[in-house]
Amino acid sequence: MNGNQMVMFEEEQRQIQAACDTLARAANALAVLVIDKNGQEIARAGQTEHLDVTSLSSLFAGNVAATGGIAKLLAEKEFAGQFHEGEKTNVHISLVAQRAILVVLFDGRSSLGLVRLRVKKAAEQLGQIFEALVRKMNQGGARPQVFGEITDDDIDNLFNE
Repeated sequence: MNGNQMVMFEEEQRQIQAACDTLARAANALAVLVIDKNGQEIARAGQTEHLDVTSLSSLFAGNVAATGGIAKLLAEKEFAGQFHEGEKTNVHISLVAQRAILVVLFDGRSSLGLVRLRVKKAAEQLGQIFEALVRKMNQGGARPQVFGEITDDDIDNLFNE
């Protein structure tokens, strides 16, 4: 994410998940995904049990990266949104705060206009969450304490097994 790996905290994860759940209901979406630009899932909502979210996340990230290349060739800063229309499923993709990709899968029970309207509000909310997360990381609150819990004995035991 702009050269820095983002550290996700439980509080921000809950906020992002809540925003996804709200968007899925408000847009009458089949599914909502929030992924990072590297293709890693951050959150999901809706009917995702039948989806290969890992593969889709990677492909959506690749799609956004390719579209970014097209934008550069056309002297555009970026294309902030994309829409793909399918026979059964439509896909709306948008960038959020230059940090994440918001994907909404929807069918005929919703409309592109409704999805765009709801995505705009959700993207603002998610943008605020990501900005707060970046501030938290920059203030040093983002240093994971994972390694602080590991002792020399733990390391010795790991390699002696």
